[in-house]
Amino acid sequence: MTVEELTRPSAPVQAAYSYCEAVTGQQARNFAYGIRLLPTEKRQAMSALYAFSRRVDDIGDGPLPAAEKNDRLEAARTVLSRVRKGDVAEDDTDPVAVALADAARRFPIPLEGLDELIDGVLMDVRGATYTTWDELKVYCRCVAGAIGRLSLGVFGPQRGADAERAAEYADTLGLALQLTNILRDVREDAGNGRTYLPAEDLDRFGCGDGFARPLPPGADFAGLVHFEVRRARALFAEGYRLLPLLDRRSGACVAAMAGIYRRLLDRIERDPAAVLRGRVSLPGPEKAYVAVRGLSGLDARHIARRSDRGRTR
Repeated sequence: MTVEELTRPSAPVQAAYSYCEAVTGQQARNFAYGIRLLPTEKRQAMSALYAFSRRVDDIGDGPLPAAEKNDRLEAARTVLSRVRKGDVAEDDTDPVAVALADAARRFPIPLEGLDELIDGVLMDVRGATYTTWDELKVYCRCVAGAIGRLSLGVFGPQRGADAERAAEYADTLGLALQLTNILRDVREDAGNGRTYLPAEDLDRFGCGDGFARPLPPGADFAGLVHFEVRRARALFAEGYRLLPLLDRRSGACVAAMAGIYRRLLDRIERDPAAVLRGRVSLPGPEKAYVAVRGLSGLDARHIARRSDRGRTR
């Protein structure tokens, strides 16, 4: 049975989706901006995924003691188990569970990706730090690469597209988005006692072990940022190969969300010190321009042409 043949959500399920969409609109403006380009059933499913992910992130970022955070994260894992088993009733008191259960019935969502997200947040709770990029990639794959694969479960590759390759590109694009987030949130994370950038990179540019205090004399913070920006750009270039494998509206959604983050990366590259002053963001008109580019298919066509040239060389 296709998605279109499925019945419309019942009133309780529709209310659960409305709750998730409200959470998404209030808490994730960039994400909400991108998914508005999707058909209703896909937009609702993506909102359910976001609302659950936000719940997990909020536990990790909250002020509770580590032991209580662990308990709440395991409770979130129990919700996932109930969703898998089909044990969530439409009148369940947890609207996120209701919406996620309906989305999982409608789309082939790899729910184990949400388990990976919980694993990644547990790394935060335990105060994990990362010596190398390879170590940081493990964390990024948990908290963002998994989200890329979950999203692909909703979008679905076009008929005839290589599903395994699409999953790899979705994972890589998630890494690109997460590394951009890490750069954007350097100041906020430092204030919370967290440093995500690899220790070997910090040492290479003389930036000590974090950014919670003035940088050491002679620190090349701009060099560090430009180094990480180049790494993120390479990930974007690879991950963007996902676009031609998606249908037009799903590709537009991905292009809009990724395009916003690529432009954030441009701003960070132009003024690396901006991330030490506050959170870098895009104005509404610029987001609208990115969305129009995505909806027009310009980015997807550009990537498709570039991929074709690469195959003929």
